[in-house]
Amino acid sequence: MARIFVTGSSDGLGRMAAQRMAQQGHRLVLHARNPQRAQDALQSVPSAEGVLIADLARIDEVKQLAAQVNALGRFDAVIHNAGIYEGSGQEIFTVNVLAPYILTCLIEKPRRLVYLGSGMHLSGRSWLRSLASGGGGVSYSDSKFYVVLLMKAVARKWPDVHANAVDPGWVPTKMGGPSAPDDLEQGCETQAWLAVNADARAQVSGRYFYHMREARIHPEAGSMALQDEFLALCEQLTGVHFAAGEE
Repeated sequence: MARIFVTGSSDGLGRMAAQRMAQQGHRLVLHARNPQRAQDALQSVPSAEGVLIADLARIDEVKQLAAQVNALGRFDAVIHNAGIYEGSGQEIFTVNVLAPYILTCLIEKPRRLVYLGSGMHLSGRSWLRSLASGGGGVSYSDSKFYVVLLMKAVARKWPDVHANAVDPGWVPTKMGGPSAPDDLEQGCETQAWLAVNADARAQVSGRYFYHMREARIHPEAGSMALQDEFLALCEQLTGVHFAAGEE
């Protein structure tokens, strides 16, 4: 059985994915923003090894979270599920983009990495100069484009890791709203499948999935030059270096 760390697993898709994998017998470590949400997470997945607390809007706490994860030993998979839809551009950029970048860089390499994207990434802007000031002008769509860009960079630079991204669809979570038309169960299924399944279709890298099938990706996400520029900007903003393997 696999050991998985899931960010943003106190509610929504993260909690559902964690519950699904726990029911399959996998070992879970959860994450929540504060102690109350941590309690909620453990009540939802009582078999979890534990829950780690960090506000992903605070870079210092993200770095501490990475250290706490490493102190627990190596994980087979990390699911970067946490994200926000509303807030200032800087908050959206920090939580949705810089936090997964920092955690990717600092957590000991797992065998599989899963990033939560969005179909809205297709309308995201690739203008990286907007990031130099800390991402104040970044929209939600932009942030999800950068998540996909991060995934593509990781897949290219870490050939020993399966790194993929997921579009869960527009599902009726707190973020998606009660009138969202997509199926909630299918929304969490793909990230769990990519994290633990032995299916050859799940043991790939650099792919973007919607409901367990490869989906259309932003045409600029495959640009190696753009990926490298993005990684350099994230390092500049966070002080955290991405250590590449053999490409």
